[in-house]
Amino acid sequence: MKRALAVLSFLILGAPAVAAQSMTDMVDFSSDDYTKAEMSRADISAALAKLKAGEKLDLSGKALNGLDLSKMDLRRVNLQAARLMRTNLSNSNLDGVNLDSAWSLNSNWSGAQLRGASLFQTQLQGANLQGADFSGANVAADFSKANLQNANFDKANLAPNEANQSMGLMRGTFRNSTLDGASFRGANMRRVLIEFSSLKGADMTDANLDDAELGGSNFDGADVKGANLLDADFTSANVNGIKNLKQARNADKAKGLAVVE
Repeated sequence: MKRALAVLSFLILGAPAVAAQSMTDMVDFSSDDYTKAEMSRADISAALAKLKAGEKLDLSGKALNGLDLSKMDLRRVNLQAARLMRTNLSNSNLDGVNLDSAWSLNSNWSGAQLRGASLFQTQLQGANLQGADFSGANVAADFSKANLQNANFDKANLAPNEANQSMGLMRGTFRNSTLDGASFRGANMRRVLIEFSSLKGADMTDANLDDAELGGSNFDGADVKGANLLDADFTSANVNGIKNLKQARNADKAKGLAVVE
């Protein structure tokens, strides 16, 4: 617990030129903090049942690693800085839940509802997020090597908070991620990082991709109708099959975008 609190304090207080999205090399994932659970599913269910109207269950900073929390209604739970490593949250309801600074590498979030949730500097590398719904959520999280097929980010905010960047540029981050069929309709993706990822058939209609870093990604079949591509960097990306490029905004001002329909 002391180690986890020390890391959390480092993240919150900040450090020069270090982003939380590169903090994995500072964590001992073999420690109890990231391998064991302080509570069981039954404990959480019982605690939720005892809540009075308007109350929330505070599980911030708790170790809930490896638990099966699938299909649970967790809307009244605070999971800020919780450790959810290899936890099963498939088909659970976390609409509006605070998951800021939570650690959930290699976990199962498939089909989870996270509409309007807060995921600032949340660590979700290698997670299964197929079909997860992040619509309207604030998502400055790290999804590197995650499976996000058919995930929903409609009207979500993946852009950095320029007023809160003491720890480096916190934004939606996708490195070597699978985003085939994902939807980003109307999403704020300003300065988002999507490198060497697959976005086959993704719907980016009306998304704001201003200054986004998209190098090496595959946009075959991705729809960019109405999207703002101002200063978006497509260097080395596969854009041969990109759809509705002529109907995108500022396509002529994007970088590395040589293909024109």
